[in-house]
Amino acid sequence: MDLYYRKSETAMLQEHDHPFKKPKTRGLISRPLSLVVIIVLTLGVLLTLLNIYELHKMREDYAAHLTPTMEAKEGKYASKQPIVWIEGKNKHSGYLKHVYAVFDRIGYAVGDAESDWDVLWSHEYPFESLSKKISTAKPHQKINHFPGSGYISNKVFLATTNTSFIPKAFKIPSETKKFLAYTKRHPNKMWVQKKNTHRGVKIKKTNELDLGSTGSFVQQYIDKPLLIDGRKFDIGIYAIITSIDPLRVYIVDDEALYRFCTKNYHPFDPYDTKKYVVDDDYIPVWQMPSLMKYYTDLGFSFKETFSMYLKSKGLDYEKMWMDMRETVATVALQKENNFINILKKYRSSRNFFEMMRFDFVLDEDLNVYLMEANMSPNLSSAHFSANTRLYEHVIFNLLSLVGIARSVTSPFENSGEDERAMVSSNRDITVFPDWCSGKKCQNNCLPEKCHLCSQCLTLDLKKSLKAAYQEHMNRRGCRRVFPYFNMTQHEARHWKPEKANTEYKWLNARNKVMYMWFVGKCQQDQSWCS
Repeated sequence: MDLYYRKSETAMLQEHDHPFKKPKTRGLISRPLSLVVIIVLTLGVLLTLLNIYELHKMREDYAAHLTPTMEAKEGKYASKQPIVWIEGKNKHSGYLKHVYAVFDRIGYAVGDAESDWDVLWSHEYPFESLSKKISTAKPHQKINHFPGSGYISNKVFLATTNTSFIPKAFKIPSETKKFLAYTKRHPNKMWVQKKNTHRGVKIKKTNELDLGSTGSFVQQYIDKPLLIDGRKFDIGIYAIITSIDPLRVYIVDDEALYRFCTKNYHPFDPYDTKKYVVDDDYIPVWQMPSLMKYYTDLGFSFKETFSMYLKSKGLDYEKMWMDMRETVATVALQKENNFINILKKYRSSRNFFEMMRFDFVLDEDLNVYLMEANMSPNLSSAHFSANTRLYEHVIFNLLSLVGIARSVTSPFENSGEDERAMVSSNRDITVFPDWCSGKKCQNNCLPEKCHLCSQCLTLDLKKSLKAAYQEHMNRRGCRRVFPYFNMTQHEARHWKPEKANTEYKWLNARNKVMYMWFVGKCQQDQSWCS
């Protein structure tokens, strides 16, 4: 077949020979023409390549003009973005919009379960559905829940916590006898019955309660609530647990959520829940006549608006805030042992952090009462777009506190020793120079006051102290509520563990060391004293 085609091609060439060809001068004419053609083609190719290069350069210049920050993005880790894996039912429906927005602004790419992720943000409790991924988490990976957080967010567990800041409650049916005995001693108390899976709350008389309902509890109703413009309200405080054993707890201290009932409290009607129960369609701060002046006209935050209103009424709002901080710390401390037991199943507790919203109500004497602690609190501004600033402020402060919103751009996993020392070194965590330079601690780590001397620090304790140091440096609008001590820098310089208060003496060993370390940092710098 090949021979046939070669013969055919030869015949065709002979039949269609060039019409201007002259056999005697063929070589003289064809050579110059061929040379010209080659030169023209070569020039054409060169011009084309030049045009392509110029076009490419123009595109680069245009892109650089649009995104000037990329010009300086050079170096070893320039192309590596940290990755967040966001999980939740119908996660693209909008309720996680602000979570996506904040992660995008701090430079994160969105990945999934198969990505080499740095942060897992799960709206639901992830320790069942994502157990395999979590159990094999790398040391640098962060997860936005602690295993065991239900010991705080579960309504029954929370309501039966032993603290004066939570209204009296009884588990039903196991504590029915105790409850009935209590009602005989306090016949005028009003009660609400709740289930952990049910949001509905209604005041009932004792004889109207279902005392055989499994998995429920009855809780004392706080009558005589503080009213603003005739409305009852609640206050949402955003609490953050960054560490368990040793325990460290913070709140977003510069802001809070205020939600007002849709109907006036008086005349009171226990059958009209809109008078005393806050629902999703609550009245926001900017619609309350007595608060508009501070929030809308003067531009204060939600928290400052509320504080200024209380101040105008001669009420001690500082004590109220202190009581709320104490409540958050007390609840976390009482539940810590539950966390410790569950965390034994995991490689490390340092992968986890948790943000909850603690919902408080006030009575007319400004006593505070904790009603709920919400895991994965609402961060959607779908009902009120003006809440966008609040939610994104809370998310950003949280991510900054736990080291996810960072000023260092190298990948979490590959940060070297020099970089880690730049952020927090062994020298940053040293405390109590007088004790540690004395003879008692030089060759002895047994005395309590020597536990924090550099020669006595274990690798694990160094990691905990460096994490605490970084949290303090990154806390922005957050405030530490545990470990907490009410002392001045002068008092801290005269503090001794053997003369510490009862609260310190009741702490476990690791919490004592962390408490003592914060006292040592308070000696060095006043900002560490609160």
